[in-house]
Amino acid sequence: MNGFKNNTFGDRLTTSAEAKRQQLEKLRAKLSSVDPEKVAARLAIEAAREEREAKKRAEKEAKLALERAAQAAREAEEAARREAERLALEAEQAAKHDEERARKDAEEALRAEQKAARDARYAARKNKKRRG
Repeated sequence: MNGFKNNTFGDRLTTSAEAKRQQLEKLRAKLSSVDPEKVAARLAIEAAREEREAKKRAEKEAKLALERAAQAAREAEEAARREAERLALEAEQAAKHDEERARKDAEEALRAEQKAARDARYAARKNKKRRG
């Protein structure tokens, strides 16, 4: 174990600067030595990652397209159902209108018949009074 040295402030600054310089040189040596195997491995990993992401994107887009097609089919089915309901309602209303028209025509015919019968009775009474 090193004993306590009675260093001056300048000695401590020099020692600190030297330690920093040695650490910097060690780091530069580590960074300058590029291992081609590691670079190739990193590139392979990166390519595989990009391939997986592209595959995921393609699957997601296919799923979205399928969902859009299903949604369009549901909307078309709903529109067809609404159109069928509208046509059925129009047909029902037309049938009610025709029924109402037929009822009114029958009422008018009945009134005309009743009026003709009433007029005939009235005319018969008149003729009876004139003759009698």
